[in-house]
This record gives sequence, C-alpha cells and structure tokens, in this order.
Amino acid sequence: MLRWVALILLLLLIGLQFKLWSDHGGMSEVTSLRAAVKKQGDENDKLTQRNQALAADVSDLKHGEQAVEARARGELGLIKPGETFYQVVPKSGSSAPDPAASGTSVGN
Repeated sequence: MLRWVALILLLLLIGLQFKLWSDHGGMSEVTSLRAAVKKQGDENDKLTQRNQALAADVSDLKHGEQAVEARARGELGLIKPGETFYQVVPKSGSSAPDPAASGTSVGN
C-alpha cells in the first residue's frame, strides 16, 4: 500500500512539473509576459516624456509671446516690419532643399 501511495505521489509530481514547464501557462509563458510588460513600460515612459514636452510647449504657447513668435517665424515665415528676408537657393545639382535652412530674416 505504501508503494502505491509513493508511486501516485511521484506521478503527481511529474505531472505538475510537466505542467509547470510546458508551453501553455508555464514558465516560458511567464517569461514572455514579463518581457512584454517591460517593453510596454518602456514605451509608456517614452510617451510620458513626450506628453510632458507637449504640455510644456502648450504652456509656452499660451503664456509666452516669444514661443508664439518663434513658431510663427519657423512655420509661417513671419517677418517683422523693418526686417529683410533672405532665401538661400541651393545649386541645381544638389538634393532637395532643407525647409528649415531655406530662409532667415535679419533686422536692419
């Protein structure tokens, strides 16, 4: 009788170990889930930093004239009265022009 109990316990132990190390619901799945959680956490950190930068930009645009002026100069080509606009045109054989470097304004 004691041998049967030991044999049943040994088979139960082997079955539990197989379940623990098998693909579905086992240690390999736990490891892959941990990696996925870490990857998602890293992405969340990047997005949080981006959101903070955007919130700071919105705050600057709401409360500061310099940020609005800088954005208008860069995106809309604002030129103040008394300034002269110069545009540098690349040579005909060069690649596409860089829009950020295409124009500058200089005060008189």
